[in-house]
Amino acid sequence: MRNEIEKVLEAMREDYKRWSTMCAKHSSKGKTDYRESNIRTQMEEDYCNGLEVTEGRRYWKITSGRRNNRSVSGFIVKAGDKKFREGDMLKPAGWAAPARNFARGNVLDGTGFNNARWTGIG
Repeated sequence: MRNEIEKVLEAMREDYKRWSTMCAKHSSKGKTDYRESNIRTQMEEDYCNGLEVTEGRRYWKITSGRRNNRSVSGFIVKAGDKKFREGDMLKPAGWAAPARNFARGNVLDGTGFNNARWTGIG
């Protein structure tokens, strides 16, 4: 399961890099500023290195950010229950719990990687 979770994190990292590159192209209108390029590179590194997975009793929690400024990006079900299967991806309802309305995909069958954005699962 850990390998599949790492694939979700990698999908989030790649989505952030695509978004960052797209924003840079639109804001600079074709001009490349060395300073802006360094800032964008640093922001990409901060985001990519700031993704973490913590194991809870029922879920793996994916968080992003730095030290005291973290946010929850999503949850992955550890073991199936009445409503969800093992590996189901859930949006966060808050810091400590997922939204249990429906799964946004599953990491084990590969249906969830398209729903992993840099902004979170959903």
